[in-house]
Amino acid sequence: MLLELGLLYTSTMGKFRPSNGDGKTGAPQDKRGGGYVLERAYEALLGAIRQNKFQPGQRLLETEICQWLHMSRTPVREAMRRLQAQGLLEHSPGGGVTVCLHDFHAVAELYVFRETLEGTAADLAAKHADKTEIELLTALIQIQQNLPNDAEIHARENKVFHNHLYRAAHNQFLLKSLQSLHESVALLGSTTLSVPGRIEVAVREHGEIVSAIAARDQQRAQDLARQHVRSSYQARVRLIMEALDLAARLPVEVEAQQETDTRKSHSIVAPFETGGAHGRRSNHTKRDERTSR
Repeated sequence: MLLELGLLYTSTMGKFRPSNGDGKTGAPQDKRGGGYVLERAYEALLGAIRQNKFQPGQRLLETEICQWLHMSRTPVREAMRRLQAQGLLEHSPGGGVTVCLHDFHAVAELYVFRETLEGTAADLAAKHADKTEIELLTALIQIQQNLPNDAEIHARENKVFHNHLYRAAHNQFLLKSLQSLHESVALLGSTTLSVPGRIEVAVREHGEIVSAIAARDQQRAQDLARQHVRSSYQARVRLIMEALDLAARLPVEVEAQQETDTRKSHSIVAPFETGGAHGRRSNHTKRDERTSR
């Protein structure tokens, strides 16, 4: 899988060069310095985590990542350390690192923190957002209202909307905290907008938040933003419970299907094996044939 991702990655980030015959991969030589290579390694790993190409709980080895990205160990190691500092990777007992896997308690803690930050962002936006920023947020709501009912499309526009809302708060430290928090949210899997009915609710909630910001009602903007996160948490819990239920039922369903298939096959062959009506007729036929001969 890593090699397949590597080919995809190098096809967009640089040209793949075949082996030089010395056993080394033909990585393109970049003359823009170690900082650029480090950033490229970081963005590639972060993108793979965001897109769930690296699943929560999956173990990543430095040597495999180097082979995937066609890079030396130094930029890969630094990129992995950076992701560890962000809470996206953690040390694996068997060596290497593992993509962080959040349990129920961690998910609840994440959303409590998110509720506080998002509420503060909406509060500050109601106080500091200028006319242009409010008009932009209003336009983004109109765009969301006209999008097709597709969770992935809405998820992309949702991210754009929230980024502009955070910036409208005019607090660089809050902005960095929220951006870092959303990297952790990416580890939780499918977007909550995939829950039936969630798109309509989220778009309505966004509109109410922007209306409060435009009215300069800081308390209402904060309350609505916090409620928006709480409803998102409820949708997240539903997704987690459905995933756990599916995982619990899947072996039972497979076993039940196999048992059903077995009964069906027995019902077809049983009359011939146990001397049923068709079997007796077949035996009479054989005796008649021997008599005629």
